[in-house]
Amino acid sequence: MSGSIVAINRHAVKGLSQEPLAHVTLRAGHGLPHDRRYAFALAETVFDERNPVPLSKTKFLTLARFERLAALTSRFDDLSGTLALHHQGRLIAAGKLDDPTDRASFADALDAFMGDEIGGRPRLVTAPGHRFTDVSVRSPEMMEAISVVNLASVRDLEAKIGRAVDPVRFRANFLIEGLDPWVERDWVDRDISIGDVACKGAMCIRRCPATEVNPSTAERDIAVPAALKAHFGHVEMGVYLYVQSDGRIEHGSAVGF
Repeated sequence: MSGSIVAINRHAVKGLSQEPLAHVTLRAGHGLPHDRRYAFALAETVFDERNPVPLSKTKFLTLARFERLAALTSRFDDLSGTLALHHQGRLIAAGKLDDPTDRASFADALDAFMGDEIGGRPRLVTAPGHRFTDVSVRSPEMMEAISVVNLASVRDLEAKIGRAVDPVRFRANFLIEGLDPWVERDWVDRDISIGDVACKGAMCIRRCPATEVNPSTAERDIAVPAALKAHFGHVEMGVYLYVQSDGRIEHGSAVGF
């Protein structure tokens, strides 16, 4: 059985909006280029950029705690290293993410936008070789895993709850069509190919309250983890994969196992 890639997404800044890509080149042992490269640490979070240690997502601005973030639209240009941040079509901050002055401006913009909800001015952080993935706390290898969601599984969830579920809620690197629902749950420890890239199943993705947030309205409107548990007996949607060879992936790339 095989499917195909229908969407490729990058989240340059943890918690901010996804950026669709036409193609991507992967390297063995590494995740999607620039994915979760930056994050906004909460005011009380201690993160040493010279000696980075993986921290729980609760230490950063994320949708799991702060649904208002979904009202922001971000766009990262990896060639220039610049980010543009908009709210309802209005630019609220722009600049280079590795420039201290511009990073302070982004922190000020997020502080003003989020208000008292976040308990103080956040800090934009990054570190060479570090990714702010949710599973970074598990191991260096998991920090570099890519995330995949099977759209047939999403549709099965929709059918059970009688409501549309935007796959953007799951913030996956890759969306796949052409597979049976839930086959990805059997990929752990199995060899998977995406185009000419060899991968291996790492673990199924447990879903958190971030998936409750409607990406269009920035409101919590579907208790996704509870719905998964009620209808399927688990709280998983999608799977993490280890990248085991170099190669290019684009829309239409075949997914086989």
